[in-house]
Amino acid sequence: MTHPPSIAGRFAHIDTWVFDLDNTLYPQTADLWPRIDARITLFMMRLFGLDAISLRALQKHYYHRYGTTLRGLMIEHAIEAEHYLEFVHDIDRSSLAHNHSLAEAIAALPGRKLILTNGSRDHAIKTAKQIGIDHLFEDIFDIIAADFIAKPEPATYERFFDQMQVEPTRSALFEDIPRNLVVPHQHGMTTVLVLPEAGEAVEREAWEIATGEEPHVDFVTDDLVGFLEGVTSL
Repeated sequence: MTHPPSIAGRFAHIDTWVFDLDNTLYPQTADLWPRIDARITLFMMRLFGLDAISLRALQKHYYHRYGTTLRGLMIEHAIEAEHYLEFVHDIDRSSLAHNHSLAEAIAALPGRKLILTNGSRDHAIKTAKQIGIDHLFEDIFDIIAADFIAKPEPATYERFFDQMQVEPTRSALFEDIPRNLVVPHQHGMTTVLVLPEAGEAVEREAWEIATGEEPHVDFVTDDLVGFLEGVTSL
């Protein structure tokens, strides 16, 4: 996917760069999200005493309805959020290599850099450190800071704007799930949908698959590094 030479001018007003974490700052073909997904299933198996096949549909139902499986379990089963987050993010990240090109591209962006994730701060720090980009971000707004209300709920973004002192009309958001860009676009953020690299198939829910032609998507890329380099090309 190519990026037109004029792309840099479209971001000239941006002074805050906001990135989702999972499947955005690392490739969607990486094994991290499947590892987390498997840990969520295991958590539910231990909670309900049922087999994985029986629980997968419930797990995905909560994910679709509440934005995270965690939120569904909190609302409908009153589970302890901190224990859940610690358990599901207890994964091996060694398969992620340092991405020096990504680090250089993010470092070149003028202004603040923030992470906005439905995961935990601890997971974001460990994952960003594994990639070699943790030192580039001013702060992380995680699911705990969001009071466990996940993207794409409007309250999450409003809380993010307020706590992080972000002016949406001067901010850009990079995100791999299209519905998580709807509210930011309504607030005036410049939205960038990050797709899997060309020719690479990833396992996604049907509602997560995007064409890139959605009205709330301003830009689409399957090459985050190349896109960021294009943004700073002037």
